Amino acid sequence: MSTSEGSRAVIAALLANLGIAASKFVAFFFTGSSSMLSESMHSIADSGNQVLLLVGRRQARRSATTEHPFGYGRSRYVYAFIVSIVLFSLGGVFALYEGWHKIVHPENLNSPIWAFCVLIVAMILETFSLRTAVKESNLVRRGAPWSRFVRGAKAPELPVVLLEDIGALLGLIFALVGVTAAVITGDGRWDGIGSLAIGGLLVVIAVFLAREMNSLLIGESGTAEHVAAIRKALEAGSDVHRIIHLKTLHLGPDELMVVAKISVRHDETAASVARAINAAELRVRSAVPIARVIYLEPDIFQPPAS
Repeated sequence: MSTSEGSRAVIAALLANLGIAASKFVAFFFTGSSSMLSESMHSIADSGNQVLLLVGRRQARRSATTEHPFGYGRSRYVYAFIVSIVLFSLGGVFALYEGWHKIVHPENLNSPIWAFCVLIVAMILETFSLRTAVKESNLVRRGAPWSRFVRGAKAPELPVVLLEDIGALLGLIFALVGVTAAVITGDGRWDGIGSLAIGGLLVVIAVFLAREMNSLLIGESGTAEHVAAIRKALEAGSDVHRIIHLKTLHLGPDELMVVAKISVRHDETAASVARAINAAELRVRSAVPIARVIYLEPDIFQPPAS
């Protein structure tokens, strides 16, 4: 994924959430709605999350140092993991608390027309943000199912923005249902139920994101397509007789480390082995450009004892 592809979706989501947060706080001020306050905090959390994603991209572009010889590519995973924590604590837990408080101490809504107007405007803006995220994702998912794309993407920005936007739209629906039910029945507890639904949704999304980012932080291998292309590139030359074993590891979304033990003939000279390794590296980099770090170890293949 190019730098611009993820950034456009993040910036679009940031601009939408800043406008939505301001309008929701205005609606809360006039209505006193628990759902509107929860949605306001939800938008604040989302705005902060988008800033964190942009900071993570910037940090990941730093050059490698002696202390960090493989660079800072995983900074994007670190900041995306922080996003899941912010979404859980600031968004989800606050909404759950606010919903519980409103159910225990119900209050009638004031000027609910403010809440309805803001929720409709917010839905329009969130739809715009989600449309941008979907459009950018379609450039890189190459027809893969959405579930596979979200779970298998090595660049965290687009899956995070997609889930945030989907969660935001569902949260707005929950808020609209809660406010509408509270107005029709005159029972403020429906407003609290809407807030609880928003909180539960945010917690589920946050836990899912934390799990996925944790997997990336620990270290994931290249995709099946990349591994197959690397294996094909190594075996394409007559200088590599067999791949004894092959391992890959993402150093960042756009950086892949390749480690392989390759079989050479026992009577080859050191110079011919060096040429074979150099040629194999060139083939791998040509086939998979994100293979930035390649270590090839020559060895003599020993068939397993029968």
